Amino acid sequence: MAMTIGTEGRIDLGEHGIDAGGRVHLHPSTSILYTHTLRRDEGRLAEGGPIVVDTGRHTGRSPMDKFIVREPGSKERIWWSTVNQELDEGHFEGLRDKVTSFLEHQDLYVVDSFAAADPAHRVGVRLITYSPWHALFAKTLFIDPTEEELAEFEPDAVIFHAPIIEAEPEDDGTRSSTFVVLHPTRGEILIGGTFYAGEIKKSVFTLMNDRLPLERVLPMHCSANVGDEGDVAIFFGLSGTGKTTLSADPERHLIGDDEHGWSNDGVFNIEGGCYAKVIRLSPEAEPEIYKATQSFGTVLENVIIDERGTLDLDDDSKTENTRAAYKLEQIANALPSKRAGHPSSVVFLTADAFGILPPIARLSRDQAMFYFLSGFTAKLAGTEIGVTKPQPTFSACFGAPFLPQPPAVYARMLGDRLERHAATVWLVNTGWTGGPFGEGQRMPIAATRALLDAALSGQLAGTEFRTDDVFGFEVPTEVPGVEASLLDPRSTWRDPEAYDRKALDLARMFRDNFGQFAVDAGPGVAAAGPRV
Repeated sequence: MAMTIGTEGRIDLGEHGIDAGGRVHLHPSTSILYTHTLRRDEGRLAEGGPIVVDTGRHTGRSPMDKFIVREPGSKERIWWSTVNQELDEGHFEGLRDKVTSFLEHQDLYVVDSFAAADPAHRVGVRLITYSPWHALFAKTLFIDPTEEELAEFEPDAVIFHAPIIEAEPEDDGTRSSTFVVLHPTRGEILIGGTFYAGEIKKSVFTLMNDRLPLERVLPMHCSANVGDEGDVAIFFGLSGTGKTTLSADPERHLIGDDEHGWSNDGVFNIEGGCYAKVIRLSPEAEPEIYKATQSFGTVLENVIIDERGTLDLDDDSKTENTRAAYKLEQIANALPSKRAGHPSSVVFLTADAFGILPPIARLSRDQAMFYFLSGFTAKLAGTEIGVTKPQPTFSACFGAPFLPQPPAVYARMLGDRLERHAATVWLVNTGWTGGPFGEGQRMPIAATRALLDAALSGQLAGTEFRTDDVFGFEVPTEVPGVEASLLDPRSTWRDPEAYDRKALDLARMFRDNFGQFAVDAGPGVAAAGPRV
């Protein structure tokens, strides 16, 4: 049985085994009284179902309403662009006063937690909100302090979360009534005008993407897992490409599903939980994730639930972007430390709706830099109003909306680590084969898993490869357990000449997009792209 609340709803968390602690503290900078962190009653967690919430009109992030404060401590390093719109300090202070003035008169939940599993690089994060389910979300997504750490907790970053408060664009310098604002030096984040909880998660990731490079750590929008022999694999990819699904491999240990750092000591998870897309989630194909969606303590966003409390994960009437937030420990093979060594395999995931890219290809170092800066996937017809055919999407470093600094900063760091640790880079297409979306079919997940197993285990090292005529990367000609025809996309099309034309079109899209990075990337990387 699942519980449900709407955007205006309140629930008594204590009634369901989750309550606020008894201590009351005074926040030094805002004079806000709040109850301490949430805690779970472990004896009752298994008795109930997930909490189902409705996020209202915002069922996803609002990237055009995200701002960074232009202030002396950070302005020279920020990538000022449509990705990082600037807000002056005066408007920031006005919005901050509006949010904190509202919060001062509410019953508040405060969650103290950490971002980054490596103690050398972790950041103490404090969320202040009046919304109990957003507090539960933060407690789920970030890393719990120990009792000793909690007693001495001092936040490095504070999120002032008031989703019901709306901005007035003419007075506040915003685009709309929604705002997600980061002050880099002060480590303060303001969120208003949206109930979508992903803004909490991604605003902290944006903060980490600014701070970690200053500590010579590469922040990455990727999932990660590790084999029994200590072989680490990381999976970069945009939403819908399979980061969560493919990293939750029962034969390997899950480090995390979305955000990681790569330091001189290896890879570490930035989070303590997972935030998975669950639309049409199958218990057969993804049993671990499916099980997590049914557990008490899980927060389900915009999932349809009937009057009997039964979930319908196939229903997309509210949005395609239905989500589940659950603790990493709910995945049976999760790695408790959330840390491992240096990756030996780096995987770039793309959902190519044009049906052009092979299911797997091996990249050289320069090719890896080219495709990392490109960050390609494709939007599908029908997912947005006005989209009638697949549209290319290029998002630098597979996460442009979360990059405060220029993409070249992160690309150089990745290139250095690939060379230092001799990692093999693979481009994996989880999209279409046999034709574009609407004509071909989705790449079989069993084939994708078989190819990844062969790549991560080293089985492909002795395999024969062919060089693709257009894209220049190496494609295996034969892999046990995978149909040979699948490895040659052209042969899967009914009209090979149509494939050739579309392949050249896609190659030109890559080239046109890469023009913005060509100078910073250098001639070697620029020449590593498609041959058009």
